[in-house]
Amino acid sequence: MNTQQEKAPSTLMVASAFAIVYIVWGSTYFFIHKALEGLPPFFIGAFRFIIAGLLMMAWALIQGENVFNFKNIKPAIITGLLLLFVGNGVVIWVEQFLPSAMVAIMISSSPIWFVLLDKPKWQENLSNRSTIVGLIIGFAGVILLFSERVMSTFTSLNSGRDLFAMLLVIIGSMTWAGGSLYSKYNSTQNSAVVNSTWQMLAAGLAFAPCSLLSGELNQLDLSSVPTGSWLAVVYLIIFGSIIGFSAYVWLLKVQPATKVSTYAYVNPVVAVLLGIFFAGESITKMQILGLIIILFSVLMINLRQYRAARAAS
Repeated sequence: MNTQQEKAPSTLMVASAFAIVYIVWGSTYFFIHKALEGLPPFFIGAFRFIIAGLLMMAWALIQGENVFNFKNIKPAIITGLLLLFVGNGVVIWVEQFLPSAMVAIMISSSPIWFVLLDKPKWQENLSNRSTIVGLIIGFAGVILLFSERVMSTFTSLNSGRDLFAMLLVIIGSMTWAGGSLYSKYNSTQNSAVVNSTWQMLAAGLAFAPCSLLSGELNQLDLSSVPTGSWLAVVYLIIFGSIIGFSAYVWLLKVQPATKVSTYAYVNPVVAVLLGIFFAGESITKMQILGLIIILFSVLMINLRQYRAARAAS
């Protein structure tokens, strides 16, 4: 997504980017869990982001992008460490211990952190009743969506490790919001491709020593890794990183951060629907109510933009 059109992005481009972030990222919870069946977490992070970053760099060079500019590289590296190494790394690591439903709920607190950490927009966001109400309703909707699973999960959380993992998810959610806002306000590179390239390479190179120091490589037998795990990693590289993350980075530049953060409410909806259609899972009345509430919350959060657009037309 080159940003020649960045000042006035078309409605189709914005809608397509939101669709990618909503749908593709909603599926990554499943594929991360699938990858973890045969591969250790830090290795997944290193392999996924280094390969994705190198592919993105090759594409940027072919397109004639100015890739090697330290003024642009520095903020991208900081963003990559905050978003992908800490934020996404936490999700990969804790899914070894916590059910994906629990992780999805805790990650859905991200929109709240976006509002609280976005100081330049405090006056606008905190005075916007529809935004605040939408955030609260959306979080409640996610809890309703997974209410049955949450109740059973809490009864099994009896170890210090699980509680520590839950704390890490909250910290990771805050870090993701902070990194996203840093990217929005500090990025000097107009190209989302170049930004994404260095963000992914920074994260991948940060994961590599973690994998080495944790002893993962000593225990890893690549020949015994199931094909399904490798296919899951390929999906995460192509769709989760190259396509999904690039769309997210671009959206942060052209849309309000609070609006972009609604992905955290919609992703669990997509995860549930994928389970229903592809894994033969059933849906309860409580889950249907949660789905309706979440979609209503997204409407509430975007109400000001809808009204402004209507008034301008």
